[in-house]
Amino acid sequence: MIRISGLSFKYEGGRDDALKNIDMTVCKGDFLGVIGSSGAGKTTLLHAINGIIPHHFHGDYYGSVKVNGLDTVDNKPEDLAGRVGSVRQDFESQMVSSVVEDEILFGLENFSVPRNTIEKRLTDALEKTGIKNLRERNIATLSGGQKQKVAISAIIALMPDILILDEPTGELDPQSSRQIFQLLRELNENHGITIVVVEQKIMLLCEFARKLAVMNCGRVILQGRVSDVLKKSRDMERAGVNCPRVVTLADRLRDEGLYDGAIPVNIPEAEKMVRSIMG
Repeated sequence: MIRISGLSFKYEGGRDDALKNIDMTVCKGDFLGVIGSSGAGKTTLLHAINGIIPHHFHGDYYGSVKVNGLDTVDNKPEDLAGRVGSVRQDFESQMVSSVVEDEILFGLENFSVPRNTIEKRLTDALEKTGIKNLRERNIATLSGGQKQKVAISAIIALMPDILILDEPTGELDPQSSRQIFQLLRELNENHGITIVVVEQKIMLLCEFARKLAVMNCGRVILQGRVSDVLKKSRDMERAGVNCPRVVTLADRLRDEGLYDGAIPVNIPEAEKMVRSIMG
C-alpha cells in the first residue's frame, strides 16, 4: 500500500534534513498513528506520502515513496488524489467553496463520482461527522472545530483507499475528538480504508490506532504495534512524547517487581492490571 525506502529530504534553503533515512511500510487496512514532538518531521512525512513533496515543496530528495505501486516522484498529487485523501493541518487552505454542501459536492463532482450516488455520499459524510444540520451553512460562520469536520467530510465522501490526516482533532473538544477517531475506526474496519494520522493526543492513538510510529529529529525511532511501542516508553519520553499515565503506572509497577504482564493502553486494561496485582 505505502512503501517508503531510504527517504531523506531537506527543504530548499534549509540547514538540516527534515526527514532522515526513513524506511516504513504501511499495509492495506493498517491504522497507523504518528506522533512526535514539534519539528520531529511528522507533517513532512505526510507531505511525502501524498506527493506534495517533492512537487510543491522543493529541496534535496533521496529515496522513494510508492503508493499503490506509484512512485510519488513520477506522479503528481492530483494523480494520487483518487487513491489518497488528505486532511491537512491548515485545513482551511484546502477549502474551495463558501457553503458546506458545495464544499463536499466539489470533490464528488470533480472526481466523476456517479451522479446517482452523490446525494447518498454527501448525506452519509455529514452524518458520520455529526454536522448534518450545517449542510446549508456558510463556512465563514462556522467555528474552527466545525470547519475541521467539514474538511474531513469532504474527503471521506470520496471514499479513498488511503486517508491521511494531520492533527484532525486540533480544533476539537474531547468529545468531538473521540467522535472523529470513532469515525476513523469505522472507515478502517468497515470500509477497509487505510488510515495514517498524525496526532498529539496519545491516549486517542493508543485506543484507536493499531500501529504507532514515533518520530524524533526527522527519524522514525520506533514503529510497530501500539503495545510493542509502548514497551519503549522511556525512549518515547526522551523523544519528547508524553506516554499515557496508565503506561507510566505499569512501568513503575514493573520496576518494583509487582507486575510483568502486558502494557495497558487504556483505562479498562489498567484496571485489569491493578486487580491482578491486588488479587
